[in-house]
Amino acid sequence: MKLAICLAFVSSLAASQVQAASSPERREDGNLVYDGIPKAPDSLKQRLEQYENTRAASLQAWLPEGILISTRFGESNQLHLVKAPLQYRQQLTFAAEPISNATHRPKSAELVYLKDSGGNEFTQIYRFDLKSGISTLLSDGKSKNTGIEWQKSGKAFAFSSTRRNKEDTDIFMMQPEQKSEQATLLLQEGGSWAAMDWDNKGERLIVQKDVSANENFLYILDVATKKLSPILPGGGFAFNDAKWSNDGKSIFLVHDRDGEFQSLYRYSVADQKLEALSARIPWNIESLTLSEDGKTLAFVSNENGIDRINLYNISAKSLAKVEKIPMGVIGKMTFSEKDSNQLAFSISHAQGPSDVFTYNLKNKAIEKWTESEVGGLNRENFVAPTAISFPSFDQVDGKARSIPAFYYKTKKAGKAPVVILIHGGPESQFQPGFNATIQYFVTELGASVLAPNVRGSTGYGKTYLQLDNGFKREDSVKDIGALLDWIKNQKELDSDKVIVMGGSYGGYMVLASLVHYSDRLAAGIDNVGISHFISFLTNTQAYRRDLRRVEYGDERNEDMKKHLEAISPLTNVQKIKKPLLVAQGLNDPRVPASEAEQIVKAVRGQGLESWYLLAKDEGHGFQKKKNQAAYLETVMMFAEKIFGSTPAKVGSEDRP
Repeated sequence: MKLAICLAFVSSLAASQVQAASSPERREDGNLVYDGIPKAPDSLKQRLEQYENTRAASLQAWLPEGILISTRFGESNQLHLVKAPLQYRQQLTFAAEPISNATHRPKSAELVYLKDSGGNEFTQIYRFDLKSGISTLLSDGKSKNTGIEWQKSGKAFAFSSTRRNKEDTDIFMMQPEQKSEQATLLLQEGGSWAAMDWDNKGERLIVQKDVSANENFLYILDVATKKLSPILPGGGFAFNDAKWSNDGKSIFLVHDRDGEFQSLYRYSVADQKLEALSARIPWNIESLTLSEDGKTLAFVSNENGIDRINLYNISAKSLAKVEKIPMGVIGKMTFSEKDSNQLAFSISHAQGPSDVFTYNLKNKAIEKWTESEVGGLNRENFVAPTAISFPSFDQVDGKARSIPAFYYKTKKAGKAPVVILIHGGPESQFQPGFNATIQYFVTELGASVLAPNVRGSTGYGKTYLQLDNGFKREDSVKDIGALLDWIKNQKELDSDKVIVMGGSYGGYMVLASLVHYSDRLAAGIDNVGISHFISFLTNTQAYRRDLRRVEYGDERNEDMKKHLEAISPLTNVQKIKKPLLVAQGLNDPRVPASEAEQIVKAVRGQGLESWYLLAKDEGHGFQKKKNQAAYLETVMMFAEKIFGSTPAKVGSEDRP
């Protein structure tokens, strides 16, 4: 009851133009509320227009007629069909809300996709008929539904849903011809469960129970008997992905039980023995996909933030990398249903947004299927980052702990202002995919950007991942202090002009950095960030709460509650001495809008300038084009004010 009252109050407060955190300058433009934000000058809008019109293409599925992608030509991402490399993108869906998660029903002319409303993340399942173009709602329209996994026959699919109590995710199975209430309950154990992969006969399903980023459990579910058989029981480690072999005798799975990193193994179902397949790759293995003929396993290795595609020949037991693809971030991968020698994947890199490619296993040819626009900008002017590291406050084996980061060095000569960009998660990682915001900072504002992977980030081993848990939360904030020390020692950087910027958990890091280092920072930009851990854990959606307690600490424990209260930015708002920009989606189920409202009000109560941008039709981040444009314009107007005079557009000299 308290949660419902609180969220209802927040919605009313935000929709009524944020009365409690009022400002002399407040206006609305459709679903956007600008509170304390001046109007962007036309000159800035014109400069940003091209950056706002970059778009990306992400792989969704390989269809008999071509490749299914998600891209944006209007306000939001929709599904498109591309029938041949670099051919016309035929738009299939025209929904008001973004669609970026779709699967193909095997051996059919149907798709199933997920779509929420206003960014609330209560995703619903829809069937789409490729012949008629008609979408049909399959789920109940109320619960959160995720993780579509098709039987190889295409007869039915498994999915996770919170329909029972809005807190636990149970696993169901349904045929696309059925109604929501006809779905078969496969598993109801409590907690957060997901379907991973069906065996070829559709009789056994790999399922996963999530506990935290550091621990989860994998099982084989016998659909007929509902019996759960654990895979590598015992706990204390995490699985990442799992796929059945075609013969059903083994499972290819990724876990970190036997070392620091997530490695690939072959697991024999009969004798439960493991065979290591990626031992010579000392980095995390991320996603797996198996060819239709069962002969080739493709997987991604995350090597110091750079994704690489690897191919494992199952019969020959040989491993090879796919060469000559851009160094960047790999999205989805899938083999063609018709030709097991054709692998499709999408990749985003510093000098270009995500595009879809195919790789031919026989002749090793790479074909580009999409050419995503960059608003007419010259890709050659975009800056690629350098991987660096800097020493932090503590030691490992007698030496200062090294924190990895990506450094986008502006081409402008002289001392450059700095933006420290902190990723969310915290169990996540900054990777150098295309980012229009970064490129505008570097090429137009003449600022350099540093994106650290502070302790607690994924990609650097499970010990590193756990260094910020619970009572160690502020150790990650100290890493930002160490980065400020590093910046001060770089002759090309202006340590007096540093903005810290981040989203979600990165938003908390922004606020915490302002609490601890206001004397060394010029300003902060907080996007959907946590301002108080107790109110966050109270008001985040119920299906997320226990998972977040494992990471941040359980506020029901009195000692932990005191700790979380003590380190929360809202508790320490009097220590914030610099201007703040806050951006928030009203429908955010992860970090509710109350987190933004209360920090804006408190900062203004200290007599400080605080801009507040609210989107009433967004959730955890801005997805719609108009809102993204408003966000980018607001961020850059704020940055220009903080940095002072804006340099002229820089040339191509001094490129890193």
